[in-house]
Amino acid sequence: MAAGGVFIALIAASAVGVMMLVPLSSEKARERFVTALADRLDAEVELQELRVHMLPSLRAEGRGLTIRHRGRRDVPPLISIAHFSAESGLMSLLHRHISRVDIDGLDIEIPPDRNRDDDSGAIGATGETGRKAGGGPDAARTFLVDRLFSTAARLTIIPKEAGKAPKVWDIHDLKMSSVSTGSAMPFEATLDNAVPPGAITTRGTFGPWASDEPGRTPLDGVFTLNRADLSVFNGISGLLAAHGQFGGRLDRIDIHGETNTPEFKVNTGLPVPLHARYHAIVDGTNGNTILEEVDASFLNTSIVARGSVAGEPDKPGRTVSLDLTMSQGRLEDVLRLAIKTPKSPMIGGLRLVTKFVLPPGDEDVVSKLRLDGRFTIAGTRFTNATVQDKINELSHRGSGHVRQTEIPGVASRFDGKFRLGGGRLEIPGVTFGVPGSLVDLAGTYDIVPETLDFKGTLFMDAKVSDTTTGVKHLLLKLADPFFKRDGGGSAIPIKVTGRRSDPSFGLDKGRLFSRKD
Repeated sequence: MAAGGVFIALIAASAVGVMMLVPLSSEKARERFVTALADRLDAEVELQELRVHMLPSLRAEGRGLTIRHRGRRDVPPLISIAHFSAESGLMSLLHRHISRVDIDGLDIEIPPDRNRDDDSGAIGATGETGRKAGGGPDAARTFLVDRLFSTAARLTIIPKEAGKAPKVWDIHDLKMSSVSTGSAMPFEATLDNAVPPGAITTRGTFGPWASDEPGRTPLDGVFTLNRADLSVFNGISGLLAAHGQFGGRLDRIDIHGETNTPEFKVNTGLPVPLHARYHAIVDGTNGNTILEEVDASFLNTSIVARGSVAGEPDKPGRTVSLDLTMSQGRLEDVLRLAIKTPKSPMIGGLRLVTKFVLPPGDEDVVSKLRLDGRFTIAGTRFTNATVQDKINELSHRGSGHVRQTEIPGVASRFDGKFRLGGGRLEIPGVTFGVPGSLVDLAGTYDIVPETLDFKGTLFMDAKVSDTTTGVKHLLLKLADPFFKRDGGGSAIPIKVTGRRSDPSFGLDKGRLFSRKD
């Protein structure tokens, strides 16, 4: 973020400072300025106008400055600047201090680092070209800018991969002090975060500037991100706030931070307060991020995630790839994210382990999200009294206790594997158990139409005839052989179809009569 200000301050202010030591006309000063920068940087330099004022203090003002790699007219200039000025008192200048530099309309594009056998072709490289500006050994680099102010700047970092979108920051205000190449430089800045859009304020130190490979430039500091709008990601919404600290170098920034989203919402469900602490490593030259650990929590549920947010060659955007572990979750919290009903249809303890992949693109999050994992839900109860009564009765009958008049309440347990992709949840195997009964199911759930299509088997400790009394008990004795299970009890083929809000449970007659046993 401070790279643009550092680079332009060092080259522009230093060259202006060299010129100020020798009184020149404005046109001669412009020519000397262009020559000095071109030689110093081994670059093509253009400057539309430069004015030098000697009173009341030494001051230079420039307009229309562009700097580009020599011979590279096929790409935008490395640096473009609408207007800049530098001023200093005579005594300060004699001590190689420039009091103030102002920059307006800076546009800087940093290319990917390239390993070169001959560093003389790199803008900012040291060597013979470093001795030409100002007549002494690297004289230009010895100037120090006391204060730097930049407004309306834009920093673009061009990725290494061809076809990838560049990383762009709009830097509204940048303030720096003690700007020089050989030391860390304090800075303060306000800028826009691109995705998700939000306002960043940051302060810290930047440098010394690594002119041959900018990605190796050290930096550290603290930051605050406010009102980052998550609705740019189709399928979710909420205003995120974050703060933290960072350090390292531009191509490997180590970040520790916290985020808060008071009303995080998946569009299919209800909002929840989401909080997270994270440790990440960011490559500031391409935006790729390694998530060393993310500890997130909402309501009474916590999640630990590790993974990356990275781009792929020749593909736009970045893919979020995570390993998620939920060791202490609540089913009702997760269901709140998925459905709009204020009262959760089920409650219980949830444990989950899954691979999480979210590709880039404009599709709804639910449509493009991919999951592959397994889960356990323990102590499950249905909040709908009618449904829970049926579960209690299933356990009661499955245990063969139909002659007992009191039906105790029971808790259920779910275990299974799942895969999510293209808006369809595939469950290759899930078991649902209550005392006396176990249901083994496999099938699919289409999220947007909320339709179920599952088939499986109901295992009971009791025979079918023992699930009822009276005449039905006698008649069902004829059916016991069809549902007989090895080891005792019954095995009944079943199916669950229809909409989530009104599912249909029934006997799968096709499988019943096709069984060979």
